[in-house]
Amino acid sequence: MRTRRHSAAVAAAALVLAVSPLGAGAGAAYAQGAAYGAYVAGAAAPARPAVTVPVPAPTPVTGEFPRLTPSVARELDSAIRKVMAEAKVPGVIVALSAPGKGTYVRSFGVADQETGMPMSPGLNTRIGSETKTFTVTALLQLVDQGRVGLDDPIGKYVEGVPNGDRITLRELAGMRSGLFNYSADEDFGKAFLADPRRPFTPQQLLAYSFKHPVLFEPNAEFDYSNTNLILLGLVVEKVTGQRLDDYINREVVAAAGLKHTLFPVGAEFPAPHAQGYTDQTLSGKTANATDWNPSWGWAAGAMISNLSDLRSWAKTVATGTLLKPATQAERLKVVPSLPGAGYGLGIFNVQGWIGHNGSLPGYQSLTVYLPGPQATLVVLLNTDTDYRGSAPSTLFGQAITRIVTPDHVFSLPAQPVTGH
Repeated sequence: MRTRRHSAAVAAAALVLAVSPLGAGAGAAYAQGAAYGAYVAGAAAPARPAVTVPVPAPTPVTGEFPRLTPSVARELDSAIRKVMAEAKVPGVIVALSAPGKGTYVRSFGVADQETGMPMSPGLNTRIGSETKTFTVTALLQLVDQGRVGLDDPIGKYVEGVPNGDRITLRELAGMRSGLFNYSADEDFGKAFLADPRRPFTPQQLLAYSFKHPVLFEPNAEFDYSNTNLILLGLVVEKVTGQRLDDYINREVVAAAGLKHTLFPVGAEFPAPHAQGYTDQTLSGKTANATDWNPSWGWAAGAMISNLSDLRSWAKTVATGTLLKPATQAERLKVVPSLPGAGYGLGIFNVQGWIGHNGSLPGYQSLTVYLPGPQATLVVLLNTDTDYRGSAPSTLFGQAITRIVTPDHVFSLPAQPVTGH
């Protein structure tokens, strides 16, 4: 759920949805349609009254999940290789499983185009906007503890936020704040791409957002904005008195039993990992983004994980293992964003698949869970370069689910790509 624009623009740790975006993750956020472009250019956003958001029932899970037999595995192999060839993806790792149906784990292609090192399931990877699921989980834990309220205004915790007395924590987590996405700011894009190894502070990121007028009144619309998660990260820090990375690594990552997941302080990237390739450069030419500093994504997109941890996290975040049932129910109340897709509190439901995707320069990921069959799908790849406007992680998700869950195809519309 993201929108992206090539040139002096940056793709941030992202989701993959477009026009009325289900996102432009911490990883890709540039042109969101003509009206949005007008706001980018500085036009005043028209005032809109707050609305009551309809909460549709999640897509009912129907159909039988197949046994992952050798013949199904061959069909999956063929579909994955086809997407790789068409989208020119260097390497991809896939895990698909459901209780009683078997497990499919495969890696394809190369982790390093220079050495030819193959992709393998044990590699660490940057997960971009999947970070949002961890940050929002941390926030919801504080809700469970009675230390914050979802309907508290952000101004109670962070000063200087436009409409801060009226934007709630719920609206930030649900992408309904109306705050401009800092990663869509042209000056930010130029600054980042001019020196992608430089660190950014949360305050610097917010400054790029707050120089723009708000896009709409709180709760009036849906607009995927990384700014929202930066603010929620600051809320967690203020309430707990701890650094966000420390809190999430202990209270979320360790509590979930994850052994290879990390909220980094800077550009550290534990070995082994694949090299990541991106065309989000000032020249538009492909570059190696492996060691770029993800601090610009912070609470919206800086984290690192691996296949085994994400397979576990898929169920944890979709079923609410770390939260009270009532709080998890609030999280899963989705607002329609595109046909067949909706966004809850830091989580999406796309044709019944619950989870999140991620994208930032060099890497993409998709981690989703299908209730009913309790199926888990994780896709990790070492490029974020779009193919005909679509994120390659979406193309893999679509190809895989067409085979195993034809009644629940993970499908997000292609993104228009502006400039290059």
